[in-house]
Amino acid sequence: MASIASTSTIVYYNKHHSCSNLPRTLLCKKQDNNKPNDKIPRREIILRSSELAVIGAIFQFSGKKPDYLGVQKNQQALALCPATNNCISTSENISDATHYAPPWDYNPEGGRGRNKPASREEAMEELLQTIKSTKADKSQPRIVEKRDDYVHVEYESPILGLVDDVEFWFPLGKNSTVEYRSASRVGNFDFDANRKRIKALRLALEKKGWGSKDSF
Repeated sequence: MASIASTSTIVYYNKHHSCSNLPRTLLCKKQDNNKPNDKIPRREIILRSSELAVIGAIFQFSGKKPDYLGVQKNQQALALCPATNNCISTSENISDATHYAPPWDYNPEGGRGRNKPASREEAMEELLQTIKSTKADKSQPRIVEKRDDYVHVEYESPILGLVDDVEFWFPLGKNSTVEYRSASRVGNFDFDANRKRIKALRLALEKKGWGSKDSF
């Protein structure tokens, strides 16, 4: 999930009901001193969530889909990460601890690759099922592109509509290797949301016989 801390629009709540300095103050609610504030009614929570969703739509927190997604033409690999701390990719140099993540192997030698290896078609189906069933956070996965060797998934947060782009690629000629890239569209950091999501997917795939090329 992307962070919106670096965007110019900041959601701010002023308990003294000062609604100046728009658009900095987007949410402003007069505090009733006669009303206990130790608990927020369920109806008010729903209303606040709806307000945040409307704000996300107005200011387009989802971000624009990058035009460089997919397997790169000049080099057979997924795209590298930007300088921000909200992206991981198997295409990065292994020395880049912030952005690098190791590829997967759906037929590891120490596992089913030795006993009962899966075809690429079977591995792709296992991946799609895992994407749909694994909930690393409350973001909802949506498969927006699927080819024989490539999958692009958009993960959207439930309130602000923040979108992360996650790609998986089964390169030909690399045995049973699967490359991937997971990145937020906006913000500078993600509190490790992309890395945690990838880890959750890997752990679920390990139960199906997959493995990781290197330590995560």
